Amino acid sequence: MSMRNLVSFQRAMALSFAVYGLHARGRGILVNCFQNIDTFLCRCIGTNAVVARNEATRKDETDEKDERKPLHAVRVERQEQAERSVLISCHSGTNEKKFLKYLSRHGVIKKYFFYESYGVYAVVEFANRESVASLFEEATIPSVSNDSIVPFKSRLLSLRNLSSVDSLNKQSDYQCQPQTTIPINELIQKLSREESIDHQMTSLTEAYQLTEENSRLRFLVCSLLKDIAVAYFPECTIKPFGSSVNGFGKLGCDLDMFLDLDGIHGWNVKMPKSGLSLEFQMKRANSERGVTQSILSVVGECVDQFEPGCVGVQKILNARCPLVRFSHQPSGFQCDLTANNRVAMKSTELLYLYGELDPRTRRPPIIPTLDHLRELAGPADKSVIEGNDCTFVSDFSKIQLQTNTETLERLLCEFFDFYATFAFSKMSINIRKGKAQNKPEVAPLHIQNPFETSLNVSKNVNTTQLQRFVALCQESSWLLHQSESNMPRDGETATPWGLATLLLPSQVTGIKSCKKRRQEPASERIRSLLESLKGVPVLPHQGG
Repeated sequence: MSMRNLVSFQRAMALSFAVYGLHARGRGILVNCFQNIDTFLCRCIGTNAVVARNEATRKDETDEKDERKPLHAVRVERQEQAERSVLISCHSGTNEKKFLKYLSRHGVIKKYFFYESYGVYAVVEFANRESVASLFEEATIPSVSNDSIVPFKSRLLSLRNLSSVDSLNKQSDYQCQPQTTIPINELIQKLSREESIDHQMTSLTEAYQLTEENSRLRFLVCSLLKDIAVAYFPECTIKPFGSSVNGFGKLGCDLDMFLDLDGIHGWNVKMPKSGLSLEFQMKRANSERGVTQSILSVVGECVDQFEPGCVGVQKILNARCPLVRFSHQPSGFQCDLTANNRVAMKSTELLYLYGELDPRTRRPPIIPTLDHLRELAGPADKSVIEGNDCTFVSDFSKIQLQTNTETLERLLCEFFDFYATFAFSKMSINIRKGKAQNKPEVAPLHIQNPFETSLNVSKNVNTTQLQRFVALCQESSWLLHQSESNMPRDGETATPWGLATLLLPSQVTGIKSCKKRRQEPASERIRSLLESLKGVPVLPHQGG
């Protein structure tokens, strides 16, 4: 069994699951099937504003392609961008040129874009934080008929037009950046016009992956939340994790955030051997979990009462991992904030590393096992969290990959073939060693947590869900194996073929009880597929 089949259901085969999710529903957006399984402008804005912005964007993209950065470096860069940014609610008739000229009085605008959520919004990044402070000096507190307003000054602002009514009726000239995926029917048509399944997979990824603008917006929302948390915990940061940053996210995915208190000065200061020293007086709690619950309770209450745009706040403090859940309307994100989820941060880093090593994430073997990454780690990579060894190398130059030229089409077919016949009843998936192992507990699906190895990351997957997944893998495999005979010819009208057929409504209408299924004959399609899969080899193989 090669490593490509074992990186985990949740992320390593993200594109394959994307296809499965769409196929399972037949319409709608790309879903995560198993939830538990992330311009440059000068002060005087003229007619060259958009050209200057595009040139800066191209330069940024070129710089990013020069080298692969570790996740912590990417985070630092994004957080700095967010700290220099503001989020502005605009009216529908906003004139882009006048808008930029007005803001540029406070400093150089480095990047900006418009998008639609609950109204039209603009994200504006200045070249330095002083420009944001200057903007704040000019901004006013809205006048209301009474005193029932919370005077919390957030970097979420509203643009007011004090000009004549006629100017409000002029058509806007800005272009909004998409923050949601294209309609499924439009996507099917687009994929049907591609020349190969490889091109279809690339097109599908481009249509659903997070954009540069969406990534910036996610970090900005974290930065806005941090502005509240620092009132209680100076020096703290709020970082996105999971699909928002690990390279496997899609437009519309939730925003998972981590309130990081580990970077606060004073944790690891060496005490002098003699003489005087000072230490902070702290309140003590019975457990770290109790501390986490108290912190999230306070921060959650502040988000509910003071942070503009945050609605539906729920404090879910008795969960295994306590969290605060809410909707951030200006961005359209569903948000989960945690404060003691360090292992999840390491999982995010691992998946990011896998994605950066090879965009296909899979081969025989495409990526190294987690144990091998641990062997390559240096002293600076050492990480032990709550007794769990989370160590793995972060320096890309130390990782030597094997040569592999398998096509995306072949890899996708092998994924469906493999899991259509995998012995889920007996075997567990282990990405630390890159192989299957005997299932240590009674559960429909068992995927070992790569860091907290005693845990099953797929424990919430029930038998019905697993049966449906297997049935859809069987059907998807059959459809892809028919793709050669269905490829479009020159001059033909584009009809769904290849990957596009997987996005059509599924023939698997539902999974009934095992007893009832035995009494009913399998469909001709599934029966033919099972016959074709009898010769598929499933041999153990240690990825390296």
